[in-house]
Amino acid sequence: MHVADAAGSGTRTTRSAQRVLVAADKFKGSLTAVEVAERVTAGLRRVVPDLVVEALPVADGGDGTVAAAVAAGFERREVRVTGPLGDPVTAAFALRDGTAVVEMAEASGLQRLPEGVFAPLTASTYGSGELLRAALDAGARSIVFGVGGSATTDGGAGMLSALGARLLTAGGEPVTPGGAGLAELASADLSGLDPRLASAGIVLASDVDNPLTGPKGAPAVYGPQKGASPEDVETLDAALAHFAKVLEETSGARAAGHAASPGAGAAGGIGFGALLLGAGFRPGIEVMLEVLGFAPALERADLVITGEGSLDEQTLHGKAPAGVATAARAAGKEVIAVCGRLALPPEALGRAGIRWAYALTDLEPDVATCIAEAGPILERTAERIARDFLS
Repeated sequence: MHVADAAGSGTRTTRSAQRVLVAADKFKGSLTAVEVAERVTAGLRRVVPDLVVEALPVADGGDGTVAAAVAAGFERREVRVTGPLGDPVTAAFALRDGTAVVEMAEASGLQRLPEGVFAPLTASTYGSGELLRAALDAGARSIVFGVGGSATTDGGAGMLSALGARLLTAGGEPVTPGGAGLAELASADLSGLDPRLASAGIVLASDVDNPLTGPKGAPAVYGPQKGASPEDVETLDAALAHFAKVLEETSGARAAGHAASPGAGAAGGIGFGALLLGAGFRPGIEVMLEVLGFAPALERADLVITGEGSLDEQTLHGKAPAGVATAARAAGKEVIAVCGRLALPPEALGRAGIRWAYALTDLEPDVATCIAEAGPILERTAERIARDFLS
């Protein structure tokens, strides 16, 4: 068994825990966060049948955010909206006590594209705007807008249009959907935005802090993941820069400030559009832990188990396990991580607040098998955790 000693001591101090909190993200492509919690719980209880386990699936604002909110007691609402290619799709948001959790990937994510199909120049966030409007219609007074996993690079232009903005060409026609169409933008009028947005508290929840354009902007960093060629990246970067310039000319200097702000480049630049709506940017996992009620659950726990599909360098930059571990370490709670693949050295895990890490590849070296049989292998991994820490 390979167990990463995050403290680098070379020995383990085993202690008995009476209550375990499982607060893990999804194993992308294999298990949802809810399924991860179920499998870990099953494995732990196979060794310690009477163990008290509290499951709190978590997310960092990307795909799976609505599911995590529903698992925490939010009501799931569904609505028909426009997908990234213009076709109607059924998207969900979560609602509880006037707070809505809206996940842009539900309407405009890569998951909404046919397998193997990308549309980096034309995919639109129009449906994300419709989803926000649906949350307002349902009575939401505050909105957590989780962004990530987008199929789009349109700077939130589609979203703004769905909420009442007028983005027109020199001929007075609406610009064509997608980021490339913004090159033809001649005027932008935001005066028609849904007035309810002004009083709704919107939080832009994201795990990235990129600006809108430039070497670290949305097209350059994330465009290739959405099928953009080097030429497409240049086209999109120029179009988004033009979009921000036109907005600055018609809506004031704040547009230029928003374009350079952390989070503006999130999810193909929809962060920029959200900032124009008055949203405040915060790290996604930080927001979601608050919304999901992590603090009281943490207080009840003796041991915390977190994780995601791959524990790697990206984990340390705002991903869910790092957020969970940071909060748990501040509360003096020991943290164990589970993952499909471990690509962090012990010292990096230690700095993140993760004491031990267990990878599925410890039990099954073949990655394809780990992906296909993640559930049973994760249960066996949880059995090992129980024997090491709980029995």
